[in-house]
Amino acid sequence: MNEPISAPSPQALNSFETWAPLLRAWADGIEARNEDGAVHMAGAVGREGWRSSSGVRPRGRASAAERKAVERVRDALVAAGVESVTFSARVAPSGKTRLRVMGPSPAVESGPVDGGTLLLVEGALPEPWRRLPDPAPAARPARSADPAALERRLRGQLPGAIGADDEEIAAAEARLGLTLPDELKTLYRVVRGRWEDWEQDPRAGDAVYGTVGCELFPLDHLYVADAASRPAPWRFAACEAAVTPPDAAVQGLVGSPGWIVFGDNGGGDRLAVDLTPGPAGHTGQVVLMSHESFTGAELIADSLTDLVRGIEPRGRQRDRSRDRGEGPAVAHVNAAHLRSVEAAAHPDLEVLCIGVWDDPPVDLTPVLGLPRLRTLTAYPGTLADPRQIGRLTGLEYLEIGPGEWRTLLDARAVPRSLAAAGITTHGLRDHGRLVDLSNEILALWGRPPIVRTVVDGDLGPLPPA
Repeated sequence: MNEPISAPSPQALNSFETWAPLLRAWADGIEARNEDGAVHMAGAVGREGWRSSSGVRPRGRASAAERKAVERVRDALVAAGVESVTFSARVAPSGKTRLRVMGPSPAVESGPVDGGTLLLVEGALPEPWRRLPDPAPAARPARSADPAALERRLRGQLPGAIGADDEEIAAAEARLGLTLPDELKTLYRVVRGRWEDWEQDPRAGDAVYGTVGCELFPLDHLYVADAASRPAPWRFAACEAAVTPPDAAVQGLVGSPGWIVFGDNGGGDRLAVDLTPGPAGHTGQVVLMSHESFTGAELIADSLTDLVRGIEPRGRQRDRSRDRGEGPAVAHVNAAHLRSVEAAAHPDLEVLCIGVWDDPPVDLTPVLGLPRLRTLTAYPGTLADPRQIGRLTGLEYLEIGPGEWRTLLDARAVPRSLAAAGITTHGLRDHGRLVDLSNEILALWGRPPIVRTVVDGDLGPLPPA
């Protein structure tokens, strides 16, 4: 009789028994040896994947044994409440092994599989996640907004629908802390959106979808799509920009206290009534928030009445504020986009990303003194003089290579305005040095260091090289 397998304890993450099967699987497939015959490996394991700088899946596709070994480490991650850890190991020909497990740290936002972002200021958020909507005192509902006409059409299309009463609507308003717009109240007074109302007749649910144009949420599932409802890792969020063109119907925000989500299009995109429209929008218009974007929303109807009628907004255009890398706020300087820092320099520049670059390293002089520049990312070796970064006094996020960080630290030129930071590498290499560098940066802000745990064990003799 098989004995039940117990769940791993939080301490299992730093146990040699947890890591041994994975180390064995990778060590057996690595042909490169030191002069003494030892194998060195480094990698990372996260809940969503794994990597090795010594070669992921050295024999091709992952074997069943390797997948099982990874799952053993992942189970330990879950038990410890950790997203990912990095590790390095040295395996002698005899099998004697020294394993170093790096992390976690409360000052590191874990990435999927290879470390994460250094959180220098506790609780800090990237600028787009702090942005509130601009006031629109002149905004009015669209002429098509007609609660009475909406009710007539809904009742004609959904004759047997069960609606919400005034107490249910009042409870929803109290929970949300706002008053629902008249069209939204009308919608729920006709159909309250509870699946149990049509579980005996699935066609009734299909009729609601066909009439309303979405999977309608019940009243107690309505929520306000503010910025907190749309989280993103710092390294990605810092590279976004909340931009609203002067002719935009929808404000290019991460979220808004005036976006009331009431449904889903069936593919993970959310529909919301917008009470904080852009300069060319209408109060109560219907917008679509894509699950593939961190910012912005797309106008799909000028009113709920138009949504139910199937009438699209006149002159509907894709929301330009969601075009990453276009416009002056976000600039990508690399072999495939802008070819110089001069071309990126603009008073509205917020995010400068310097990528793969075969030309000589770039000079940051053109962007020094720009009033809104808050994010700089640069691949290793792309900056002519990393010390120039010290003159970017408004940076809140910086991601550069280890060598560039070393130069900044030695020059005591790390901008004190930073709230978060990243270290860019081309793959996983010497984790020990990266941890030392990370802890040196964290120490400047008095943040908790990344903890390293050294574990010794024996994998058994390695196969001949």
